[in-house]
Amino acid sequence: MSRVGKHPVDIPSGIEHTIDGNVLTFKKGKIEEKYEVPSCIEVTKIENGIIFRPVNEEQQTRALWGTSRKNVFNIVYGLDKGFKVELEMVGVGYKAAVNGKRLTLQLGYSHDINYDIPEEITIECPKPTTIVVKGHSKKQVGDIAALFRSYRKPEPYKGKGVMKVGEFIYRKEGKKK
Repeated sequence: MSRVGKHPVDIPSGIEHTIDGNVLTFKKGKIEEKYEVPSCIEVTKIENGIIFRPVNEEQQTRALWGTSRKNVFNIVYGLDKGFKVELEMVGVGYKAAVNGKRLTLQLGYSHDINYDIPEEITIECPKPTTIVVKGHSKKQVGDIAALFRSYRKPEPYKGKGVMKVGEFIYRKEGKKK
């Protein structure tokens, strides 16, 4: 049995939600998110939230039960509070700057890396070596953070690269004489 799927998803007062068959629609202001629940999961509206129940006891159904509940919870949480990922750049000359709707990264290459910021994402650079990615979609925020990290992955010898704040990088010993 799924321990995650048993719990209802509480929906705050500022978020409108509708259930149309297996399609859930959430709206807050101008932002609208839709999620299609698999047909093997039954969705029921309760007084201040939504509850999920599996239609049968197959293993695949039980797996989708908890996954569907967590995906809907992430949509509601993103609309209510939003998601944030902080990245730091360690290395000589590594810098980032936001110019309008474009992020410019200097990561030791012979050219700058320019990234056009999507409408629903906010990117800030409080310090030249720090990037803060904010948005209402957990997947989109994580994908953008992973893209920036892929430009210069942290290396284990000097610890240089783009990494999440607080991320542990296993350090290796260098050459011995």
